[in-house]
Amino acid sequence: MHWRSWDLNLKVRLVGELITHTFFWMYFPFMALYFSESFGKDVAGILLMVPPLLGMLSNLFGGYLADKVGRKPTMLLSLCTSSVMFALFAFSGSPLIDYFAFIGIGIAGSLYWPASSAMVADLTTEEDRRLVFATFYTAMNMGVVAGPVLGSFFFVHYRFELLLVCTVIELLFACAIFFLVKETLPAEVRKEKAKERFSISQQFKGYAVIFRDKVFALYIGAGILVAIAFMQLDMYMALYVKEYVHNQPLVWWGDWTFNVGGTSAFGWLMGLNGLLVVLFTLPVTQWFQHWSDRNSMVISSVLYGFGMFLMAFTANIWLLFGCMFILTLGELIRTPVAQSFISKYAPEDARGQYMGASSLQFSIGRFIAPLAIGISQWLSPVGVFGIILAVSLISAYIYIRLFRMIPDESQQSPQT
Repeated sequence: MHWRSWDLNLKVRLVGELITHTFFWMYFPFMALYFSESFGKDVAGILLMVPPLLGMLSNLFGGYLADKVGRKPTMLLSLCTSSVMFALFAFSGSPLIDYFAFIGIGIAGSLYWPASSAMVADLTTEEDRRLVFATFYTAMNMGVVAGPVLGSFFFVHYRFELLLVCTVIELLFACAIFFLVKETLPAEVRKEKAKERFSISQQFKGYAVIFRDKVFALYIGAGILVAIAFMQLDMYMALYVKEYVHNQPLVWWGDWTFNVGGTSAFGWLMGLNGLLVVLFTLPVTQWFQHWSDRNSMVISSVLYGFGMFLMAFTANIWLLFGCMFILTLGELIRTPVAQSFISKYAPEDARGQYMGASSLQFSIGRFIAPLAIGISQWLSPVGVFGIILAVSLISAYIYIRLFRMIPDESQQSPQT
C-alpha cells in the first residue's frame, strides 16, 4: 500500500503523531530527574507509580469512548485535554501543579491511542494493515530517537518555551483532526451504540465480556510476558551494562581510541536499538508480511529472549551490539503483527475496546518488569537473563496454544 494511496485520515495523523511524539520525548525522559530534584528520590519514585495506574484506566475508557461516541471525538478530547495540561505545566510555578499536569498529559495520551489504532484498522485492508501499522511505529520511533537529543538542550535551558510550543502543537493537531479527519466508526454501529445508556458500569460489563474471551485472554497473558522481557531494555539491561561493561575501545585508529563503558555504553546500545527500529521497521515488515501471525509472534519472542540471554556471556561492546541486533529484530517482527492481529480479531462494534484492553499487557508488564532488578541481588547475570529467556519462551508457547484455538487466521472471530 503506497503512501499516495493512503486515506487522508491516515496521512494527517501520521504527520501529526510524528510531530507530537517527537515533542513528547523532548520532555518525558527528563521528568523522573525533574521530580527527583523537586520532591526527593523516594517521594518521586512513589509519585511516578501513579501515572501508569491511571494510564491503564484511561486506556480502557478511551477504548470504550472510541466505540461509543466515535474515533474522532475521542481523539479531539485527548488533544484538547493535553493542550490544557501543557499550558498548565508551562505557566505553573509549583512542582506539585507540574506533577498534576504531567498526570493529565499521560491520561490524555492514554485516551488517544485506542481510538487511533481503531481508526487505522477501520481504514485498511487485512493485507495492508501490517505495513500501515509499521509505518506509524517507525514515525513514533523517529520521535524516540530525535526527541531526547533535542530535549537534553531545550528542556534544561528553555523549559517554558518548550512546553508552550507543545501546547500550540497539540492545538494545531486538534484543529487538523477537526477539519481534515472524518469519522470512521461505521454509521450503523454509532446508531446502535447511541441507544445504549452511557455508564461506567456498562463500560466494565463490556470489558468483562472481552476478558471472558479465551483467545483474547491468552493473547493478553502472552503479551504481558513479552512486555516484561521488552521492558528490561531500560531496566535490568541498563543495570547489567553499567556494572559489568567497563571502559573499552569502541573504535580506534593508530594511537587514537574512542572508549565507552558503563552508562555511555548503555547509551550507545539504546541508540543502536532506536536507529535499527527507524531504519528497518518497514523493510522487516515487508520481508515477513507473508508469514502467519502465529509464526511471527513465536519467532519474535524466541529472538528477543535469546538476544537478551546471550548478553549474560559477554561484556564486549561489539558482541553486545550483535545481541541488540537479534532482540531488535524480534521487536520489529512482532509490533505490526500484534496490532494487526487485534484489529482482525476484534468485532467491528468493539474494536476500540479491544485496542484499549490490549494496551493492558504493556501496563501490567511495566509494573512487573522492575522485579528483575530486585532479583539481581540474589542471582548472577546468567540467572537473571535466564529468567528473561524463560519468560519469552513461555510467551512463545502460549502463542502456539492461542493459534491452535483459531484454525483459520483469515477468519478470526472472538471465542467466548
